[in-house]
Order: sequence, then structure tokens, then C-alpha cells
Amino acid sequence: MTAIKNSVVLVTGGSRGVGKALVEEAYARGAGKVYATARDPRTVTHPDAVPLALEVTDPDSVAAAAARAGDVTVLINNAGVATGARFLDSPLDAVRDEFETNFYGPLLLARAFVPVVERNGGGHLLNVHSVLSWLSDGSVYGATKAALWSQTNALRLELRPRGIQVTGLHMGYVDTDMTVGVDAPKSSPRDIAVAALDGVESGAHEVLADDITRWVKGRLAGDVAGMYEQLAR
Repeated sequence: MTAIKNSVVLVTGGSRGVGKALVEEAYARGAGKVYATARDPRTVTHPDAVPLALEVTDPDSVAAAAARAGDVTVLINNAGVATGARFLDSPLDAVRDEFETNFYGPLLLARAFVPVVERNGGGHLLNVHSVLSWLSDGSVYGATKAALWSQTNALRLELRPRGIQVTGLHMGYVDTDMTVGVDAPKSSPRDIAVAALDGVESGAHEVLADDITRWVKGRLAGDVAGMYEQLAR
């Protein structure tokens, strides 16, 4: 288990949405320092957060962040994009770009910060997934999150002997800029952040942050038609 109190946390995409809520919740739990990353660090508004410039797809930018934040004990890979790219009709470059941010970005951060966290005595890695890790809506975004889920499972096994616990956070729609055009029930960013850090502090392997995510996870062992009504027609 990892205590947030007195820890040093880094949140990618920490200037808005779920990332901003994670920064706020970490400080509410007594974190000693929270780095909030953004492409433009001037967009970080939390008065106590340490703004840090980061482009998660750029190895040089990631290396610079790791050099700057050498005291981190909790890494939260939250930054992500959902462009609406589709498999059959979107340019392949659009597909690759989404994987660069949502899959390779967290991998670059893990490679850069695992040695940092290990030198600091161990700690925690939290990867932000989605219910679309398990339930396809036809988007490239879901595939990137499914790939990240697999990456997280692998890292959990690899990092355990090195004193670093790994948690995967899954949730459905959250009331953020990313879902502004979606007419469906949405969780609040704060509720997601609370559930996520509860999971970190309890040592949970996975956090299922809302009802739809729990419903989907419970049906993964069944026939695929049970999750897609189109297949049952």
C-alpha cells in the first residue's frame, strides 16, 4: 500500500479534467508535493502544484521532466487524447498519433520514472484506462486503452519485485472537456480522483470507478454477444 500523505506525486495532463482533480485530491490527502504537467505549464492553476512542461510523446521532453522531478514516488499517467479516429476511414497517421499519446506516452513515462521511484525507496504507478479497455465503441481510442491495460498488467508483474505497486483506473464517461458533446450520465472528476487514490492507498490492482465499468468487467468472461446487443439481433 502507498500513502499519499507526504508523497511526491506527478500527474500527467494535470491542468484540467480528471488530471486537475487528481492534483487537488492528492493535496487534500497531504501530499508533500505534486507536479502537474501540461504542454503549456501556464495552464496549471492549482496554487500549490509545481507546473512542469511535458509532451508525453517526446522522449526528450519526458527525459527532461524526469531530471527535473527527481523526487517523485507516485507517477500518475493520466494524459490522453480521443480524436474520434476510426479504423477503416481515418488516416493511418491519426491512428498512430492516438497510440503515440495513449500507449507509448505512458510507456515513455514509466521507463523514465521507474528508476526515479525506485531510487526514492519505491512507490506507485497509476495508469488511467477506460471502460473502453474492455468494451469497444468502434474507436481507435478504445484500442489504445485496451493496449494500455495490457501494458499495465505486464508492468504490475515486472515492478512488484522492485517495490513499485501498479494500479489501473477504469471508468466510463466523466464530465470533462473530452465528453462535452456526449449526452449520457457522467461521473464528476472529483469522484473519479477519490476512487483512484483510494485504490492507490489500499493497494488495489484495479479501480472500477463507476457502475458501467463494473457491469462490463463482470461480463468479460461471458459470450461476446452479451456485451453487444447488435450481435444478438
